[in-house]
Amino acid sequence: MVGNPVPPMPEASRDDMAGHCIYVRWLVIHAMRTIEIRRHSYTKKGEARGTGSHLSAEGVALAREIGSHLGPFDLVLTSHSPRTLETAIAMGFAVDEQLEALGDITQEVVEEIGHHERWAWEYPFLTFARFVDRGGPTARMGMRQQEAWMNALESTPANGSVLVISHGRVIESGLVTCIPNGDFASWGAPFRHCEGVKMNYVEGRFTDAQFIRNPQ
Repeated sequence: MVGNPVPPMPEASRDDMAGHCIYVRWLVIHAMRTIEIRRHSYTKKGEARGTGSHLSAEGVALAREIGSHLGPFDLVLTSHSPRTLETAIAMGFAVDEQLEALGDITQEVVEEIGHHERWAWEYPFLTFARFVDRGGPTARMGMRQQEAWMNALESTPANGSVLVISHGRVIESGLVTCIPNGDFASWGAPFRHCEGVKMNYVEGRFTDAQFIRNPQ
């Protein structure tokens, strides 16, 4: 999806130093940054899972394949969970920072929306949006994602790009928070492994959500 180009500023505004400063500020405000947010890859199951949550061989292979078509990025973020860090590395990217907010699934969130229940919802994103509208734990999780994503984008250069590797439920709650007037019923299933969304960010707003789905 192609974003809107930065509109031209009149040449007269660039003629002197004051005009130049205004022009630079204007470019920063109108710059279009992008963020790509993906769920982590497949993890080990059963006894092989061990004491942590690490990628399986299948998960490493999937992340490598997807990563070969991504980037570059100005900033790469993951949660503190090993599976998100390993996904980013398998994709071929050095991780700049791990944020607690990106793995922010509290017990209160689990009590409100469950764990795997989202897969049985008829309209998953519409249901996430309804939970967010209630202003409870899921809403607070969504707001923390929005804040983390915005802070990341605003720390990059004009026209910069960010990659976030996060978790199911976390991404969906953040997405409906950032695009509050979306056509949620048409957005399809929750994000499977390594799926996600790409958005533009202009003048403090998220726009043009482009869903990234893997072949089934």
